[in-house]
Amino acid sequence: MKTQPRRIYLCQLLLLFGLMISSAAWADSISEVEAATQAWVDAFNSHNPDRVVALYDTDAVFWGTTSPTLRNTPIAIREYFQGLPKRPQVKITLGESHARVYSDIGLNTGSYTISDVRDGQSVVIPASFSFTFRKREGNWLIVDHHSSAVPVVATK
Repeated sequence: MKTQPRRIYLCQLLLLFGLMISSAAWADSISEVEAATQAWVDAFNSHNPDRVVALYDTDAVFWGTTSPTLRNTPIAIREYFQGLPKRPQVKITLGESHARVYSDIGLNTGSYTISDVRDGQSVVIPASFSFTFRKREGNWLIVDHHSSAVPVVATK
């Protein structure tokens, strides 16, 4: 009967070790999704449409901040970003976000600020975003991206 408690103890140790490894992998995945979000911001700020579009999966869907059109092909997504080289002043600054991972699906929801200069005037657009990523061959690719300008609340 003395071997029974030892087996239980060993099983508990193995379970605890498995949970520790699992927690570390989960934390790494969260960091990867946060890094994939930052990579998108960096690509946008590079003003290189090809660099931005490379972060989207081939079957991605994108609803842009300044467009009434839902884009669901790589060509349509690239069309949205094709004007970036002509807008060297436009920049995105990442705000708060909340990343989650479920196996090979990662989500990140939060805010960013779009700043630009139009007609010599500084323009700042606070926006909210949702990214859905899928991990393929070690890379987190965007499969769904929604961005909306934060509504301006009128004060009296």
